[in-house]
This record gives sequence, C-alpha cells and structure tokens, in this order.
Amino acid sequence: MVEKEQKIDVSKLSFEQAIKKLAEIVKKIESGETALQDSLGQYENGMTLISHCRGILAEAEKRIEKISEG
Repeated sequence: MVEKEQKIDVSKLSFEQAIKKLAEIVKKIESGETALQDSLGQYENGMTLISHCRGILAEAEKRIEKISEG
C-alpha cells in the first residue's frame, strides 16, 4: 500500500531540526524500500528543507557581516 506523503511545514523548524529531517529523508530514499511515488514526495519535501536551510544560513551570514562591520 502506498503511503500518502504530506508536505512538511518547515517555517518553524530550526536549522538543526531541518537537517535532521533531511537526513531521515535521504536515508529513506536510499534504502530503496520506498515506492517511486513516495520517493518523489520525499524528494519534494527534501528540496523544501534545503531551501529553508539556505534561508537560515543566508540570514546568519548577514548577521555575521553586520557584526563584523560594527
């Protein structure tokens, strides 16, 4: 039976939480035990998590630049 994959709401996840969820997704996909449709949903969730992490890192970089200038 194919599981219905839900989209992840990443807006409240910390960087560390998002990385942990991303690692779980990668492990699940790499196991090869997931149906193709489920893998595609997981991949989509992973891309959402990556985008969220990049946003957090960009904000951190801005803060570091501001601190360095001050």
